[in-house]
Amino acid sequence: MENNYLVPGKICEAWIENGHKKGTSPSGKLLLLGVLGGLFIGLGGHGNIVANSFMAGIDPGLARLAGAAVFPVGLMLVILAGAELFTGNNLMTLAVANHRISLPQLLRNWFVVYIGNFVGATLLALLLTKTNIYGSEAMLGKATAIASGKLGLTFYQAVISGIFCNILVVLACWMQAGAKDMAGKVFTIWFPVMLFVFSGFEHSIANMFFLPLAMFLGADITWSQIWAANLIPVTIGNILGGAVFIPFIYHYVYAMKQAEIKTIVPNIKKAITFRHAR
Repeated sequence: MENNYLVPGKICEAWIENGHKKGTSPSGKLLLLGVLGGLFIGLGGHGNIVANSFMAGIDPGLARLAGAAVFPVGLMLVILAGAELFTGNNLMTLAVANHRISLPQLLRNWFVVYIGNFVGATLLALLLTKTNIYGSEAMLGKATAIASGKLGLTFYQAVISGIFCNILVVLACWMQAGAKDMAGKVFTIWFPVMLFVFSGFEHSIANMFFLPLAMFLGADITWSQIWAANLIPVTIGNILGGAVFIPFIYHYVYAMKQAEIKTIVPNIKKAITFRHAR
C-alpha cells in the first residue's frame, strides 16, 4: 500500500526543485504573488486579533490560544491557494547548496518577495482601518497592545525570537511538501504555526501587518521604529532560523553525497588545526 506522505529525503528533493522554480520565476510574477502572500498572512494576523479580543474577557490563556489557532489560515492560503512568502522561501538555500540556483537568483527572489509581502500586508492594514472593524475598544486595545509588545523587545530578543519563529515556519513548509492530500497539508501547516504564535515568537511578514495597523489606528509609532526596533532584527532572526539552521542540517543529512562529505570534513579539520596553530 502506497504511503500518503513523503519521507524526509524525498521532501528534501522536492524542496530543492521548489527552490529552482522559485529562483527562476520572473520578477513580475514573484512581486504579484508576494503581494498576495503579505495579504494572506495579514488576514491571519487580523483573525488572531479578532479571536484574541473576543476571548480576552473569559481567560487570557484561552484568548491567546484562540488567536494562535486562527493565524495558521494565513500560511494555508499562501501554500494551498498559491502565493510567495519570504520566510517560507528561506528554504531556497537548499537549492543553492545543491547548485540548482545561484546566490544572485536566491537574493533576487527574497528581495522581490519581501517587497511584495510588505506591500500586501501594509495595504491590508491600511484598508482595515477604513472600516468599523477596529472601532470597538477591545479590538483597538488588542491591536495596539500587540504592537507595543513587539516594539518593546531588545535587538537580541527580537533576533532570537525570529530564529525560533522561522524554524517552525519552514518546518511547516517542509512537512506540507511531504503530504500528498489537502487534509495532510492543512494539519502539517497548522500545528507548527499555531505553536510559534502561541509561544510569542516573531514573524517579520506578520509584523508588517501588526505594526503598521497600530500606527494607522493612531498609536504613537513611526516607520523608523517599526524597521529599526522590529522588522530588521526579526528578519535577521528569520533568515538565521529558516535559511541557515534547518536547510543546512537537512542538506547535509539528506542531499549531500558521501564524496562531498569526505571532502568537506577534512577541510574543516584543517581550518580548525590552522586556527589553533596560530
